[in-house]
Amino acid sequence: MKFGIIGCGLIGRKRASSVVKKNENQLVAAADLEMKKAETLCAEFGGRAMADAAAVINSEAEIIIISATHDQLASLALTAVKANKHLLLEKPGARNAEELEPVAMEAAKRGLKVKVGFNHRFHPAIWRAKELVNQGDVGQLMFVRGRYGHGGRLNYEKEWRFNREISGGGELLDQGSHLIDLSRWFLGEFTTVYGVLPRYYWSGNVEDNCFLTMQTVDGKTAQLHATWTEWKNTFCFEIYGKSGKLQIDGLGGSYGLEQLSFYKMLPSMGPPQTIIWQYPFPDTSWDLEMEELLAAISENRSPLGDIQDALTNLRLVDKLYKQEREK
Repeated sequence: MKFGIIGCGLIGRKRASSVVKKNENQLVAAADLEMKKAETLCAEFGGRAMADAAAVINSEAEIIIISATHDQLASLALTAVKANKHLLLEKPGARNAEELEPVAMEAAKRGLKVKVGFNHRFHPAIWRAKELVNQGDVGQLMFVRGRYGHGGRLNYEKEWRFNREISGGGELLDQGSHLIDLSRWFLGEFTTVYGVLPRYYWSGNVEDNCFLTMQTVDGKTAQLHATWTEWKNTFCFEIYGKSGKLQIDGLGGSYGLEQLSFYKMLPSMGPPQTIIWQYPFPDTSWDLEMEELLAAISENRSPLGDIQDALTNLRLVDKLYKQEREK
């Protein structure tokens, strides 16, 4: 299929690479607020650098990838679906649920597929953990616990993420969105959510940490912490069942070796049987997520991690920001 990309920064480049991994796909157009970025991306991956987003949407591209700042995501997505384009829309999809709802309605009316960038589902350790849960290997689930964070960089507080008008929020919307999505994927829908959103270190008007507790109607609980003050990049996601525990550590790169540990309880209790899988190869989640979108289009079904997942995620985020304002 033919692709267009709006936003040619780090994430846009990852997406472009995943497009051209298979020869039958083609990048035909790209645009960025900095024309040089679009030209550089097209020189490497193909396609034509366009002057603006509208030109990409109106090109021959059948799928539009949108990796812009949060304030532009929903408006660009709505324009694209009105032009009858399928979408890969970067998470969180919008600054809030209200912005994203018209996109979901228009896409559904036109039968278009909208995949949202929850690529963490496609990390091999997380995917394998989901298979083990579905097979019943850890028994009935009780709760999950997740930690995700990095330490920012010099002048981080001057970047767009710290401008609430552009970002819609801080670390809750950034890495917190991934933790919420994974928790929903394993435990189901949350009916209760509460947390604290402090600003510990970075100046600005958005939170640099979020501490969340969420619970489903049948009592399954997620306890999550996402932070921009981790200093050493960290990812850890633990899934607790009545007969075992799964622990995912690392995402590769600066987050360390990706590894899945399976602690299976024995009938006699005591120390569990332990199995460890390690994934030292490069991150393939971006490629697998792209394959999922293409399969969903081909099979005329909703992609895994779609716009409805993003809407549910944003509604939980909206509740937390409302709680914080009311405090």
